[in-house]
Amino acid sequence: MSGEERFITAVKPLVDAIGGEMLPPDEAGPDDVVLAWEGADAVAVRLPQLADSLDHILAAMERRMGMPLAELDRKAKQEIVRTLEARGAFAVRHGVETVASALGVSRFTVYNYLNREKGS
Repeated sequence: MSGEERFITAVKPLVDAIGGEMLPPDEAGPDDVVLAWEGADAVAVRLPQLADSLDHILAAMERRMGMPLAELDRKAKQEIVRTLEARGAFAVRHGVETVASALGVSRFTVYNYLNREKGS
């Protein structure tokens, strides 16, 4: 395996974690990020739209928890909201609604979790 192939293999988990797509550098568009290795373009990364990123983050959290987020207890849901707030999830349009739906709670409950944190 060449150094470039090892580099691409090394960055793939990060690209997958953010919900990005890897493509050949010559197929990169103006909004794609081209990564170079040893002075040569190795791979282009197409970043997801913010709303898609939130869905991807929620799906990853669900996989990590081993169950649907809606089945978690209140304390775990509060922790999920804290984590998502730290990652900027609520800056995304309809972020609160998306998270509320995934957690199986109301928007009001998500706002309560957020306000509870700010009051601590």
